[in-house]
Amino acid sequence: MVKRSETPARLDDAARAGWLYYVAGRTQDEIAAAMGISRQSAQRLVSLAVAERLIKVRLDHPIAACLELGNQLRRKFGLKHVEVVPSDPASSSTTVGIAEAAAAEIERWLKRPEPIVLAIGTGRTLKAAVDQLPAIECPNHRIVSLTGNIAPDGSAAYYNVIFSMADAVKARHYPMPLPVLVTSAEERELLHGQQLVRSTLNMSAQADVTFVGIGELGIDGPLCVDGFLEKDEMMELMRGGAVGEICGWIFDVDGRLIDNPINERVASAPIPSRDASMVIGLAKGKRKFKAIRAAVVGHQINALITDEETAEFLLRN
Repeated sequence: MVKRSETPARLDDAARAGWLYYVAGRTQDEIAAAMGISRQSAQRLVSLAVAERLIKVRLDHPIAACLELGNQLRRKFGLKHVEVVPSDPASSSTTVGIAEAAAAEIERWLKRPEPIVLAIGTGRTLKAAVDQLPAIECPNHRIVSLTGNIAPDGSAAYYNVIFSMADAVKARHYPMPLPVLVTSAEERELLHGQQLVRSTLNMSAQADVTFVGIGELGIDGPLCVDGFLEKDEMMELMRGGAVGEICGWIFDVDGRLIDNPINERVASAPIPSRDASMVIGLAKGKRKFKAIRAAVVGHQINALITDEETAEFLLRN
C-alpha cells in the first residue's frame, strides 16, 4: 500500500478537499470558503489528495477505438473477454491504465452475489491493481494464491499480492505457503503432498476466475530481478526458445510450457482450466510483446487486459 508521509489531520483535510472537488464538484474558491482556508491552501490540499492516492479516478465512458480493438482481439484469438485501455506514449510504466482496469474487473467479480473462487497470481501489475481496490465485504467468496509467498532469501515475497488484497477485501484468503521455485522436482512433489498445500492446490483448480501477470524473460525480467533465477539460468532458457512466464511457468513463442528442469522446480499451482473458467492476463508494453502474444496464441490465458499499443501489435502479428 502507499506509504503515508503526512499527519492524519493533514490527510483528513486533504481527503475532505478532494471529496469536495472531485465528488461534490466544488471550485477551489468554494472549498476554501467551506473549510475556512485560503484558495492556495485548498489547491495544495487537493493536490495532496491526488499525490497520496486518496483519490482514485475511474473512467466509465468506453472509448470507441479501444472497444473496436478489443472486439478484433476477441475474434482473432477466440478470447472470452478483452479490455483495451488508452496508451500514453510519454509513459514508460508497465502498469498505469491496466492496473486501474484490472481493479475494476476484480471488483465486478467480487461483487457477484453467488460464492466464487478467485485465484490470483503475483507481480507488479497485480500489486498495482490490488492497491486500487476499495474496501469490499464479500465473506462468501474465497481468494486463493497460485504462487508461493516466500522469496529466495526466506523473506515474504514483496509482489505476492494476496496479503495486500486481504487488507481491502473481507473474504477468506488462502496463501500458498511455498517458495516460487524449489531446489528440485522431488522437493516440489514432497511439498505439494503436504495436506495444507494440497488443499490450496485443489481450491485453485476450482477457480471461477483467475488474474495473472505475464512476465517477460531476460536478465532484466522479474524472475532475475527478484532473485528467483541466476543470469546464466535465464540465458539458457532463452537460448532454448523461452519467451515468457506466468506464475513462474515458462513457455515458448507458441505458448507451450517448455521441457526444462526449471519448470520442474516451479512450486506454483497449475494455471486453472481455460476451458472451464476465465483466466485474465494483465500486461502491456514493448518488452512484453512476445510474452503476451505467446500466452494468447498458446491458450495460457483466455482473456486479456492490455493497452492500445499492445493490442495493435497483437493484431499485426
